[in-house]
Amino acid sequence: MQLIDTHTHIYLPEFDNDRDETVQRAVNNHVVKLLMPNIDIYSVDSMIAAENRYNGICYSMIGLHPTSVKEDYLKQLDLIEEKATQHSFIAVGEIGIDLYWDKTFIQKQIAAFKRQILLALKYKLPVVIHSRDSFQVVFETLKDFEGSGIHGVFHAFTGDILSAEKAIGMGFKLGIGGIITFKNSGLDSVVKEVGIEHIILETDSPYLAPTPFRGKRNESAHISIINRKIAEIFSIEIEEVASITYRNSIELFKLPFDE
Repeated sequence: MQLIDTHTHIYLPEFDNDRDETVQRAVNNHVVKLLMPNIDIYSVDSMIAAENRYNGICYSMIGLHPTSVKEDYLKQLDLIEEKATQHSFIAVGEIGIDLYWDKTFIQKQIAAFKRQILLALKYKLPVVIHSRDSFQVVFETLKDFEGSGIHGVFHAFTGDILSAEKAIGMGFKLGIGGIITFKNSGLDSVVKEVGIEHIILETDSPYLAPTPFRGKRNESAHISIINRKIAEIFSIEIEEVASITYRNSIELFKLPFDE
């Protein structure tokens, strides 16, 4: 059985004391690849260091997270684009719109989102979209790129069936993580209706740990809990869920298959 954590921040300081052990626990739980979205220009070096240390397991993305879009966002984007010419990344992410914490920079977030979509199109890369409390704005922004070939994943998807179908219709996968194990999240019925062919698995570690670890530091080994929950929803074996979501992830991010 092979699993892929399509969204982990393993390079963050939360793992500085036990990063090797954390990666090993993931490997021991059948996780063969860890995909790392970037946060801002200051996180790139530690992310690439993790990729180099765990070569063939960790893979880096490039992007400016929407909550990192501040007054200096244009300078940050210039540096992000410069990094894209210096290193081979598997995706542009994590990008998008976040209206949960602060709406002050919404216009700058939209501008940054559009510019990074153009970066993804330039390098023919998928995008990893953060859409917290912002589905309507994200969909409106994506309309401007209809027919461009833009594709990717809605990370930490928590929307209803209409949002799910809209995202899928635009050529996106749904990133399903620990929230699906939360009681009364309602995400299980959405996932069952859209079908397993449209989802990939993620942890968003160190955040959003699944039940029974909710509120604690999340890690990639917990992807097996999410995989098991998906198997319960569809009444199929965990090996089948792993196989389908593994292939979905490999094809989306154009990664090498593991023998």
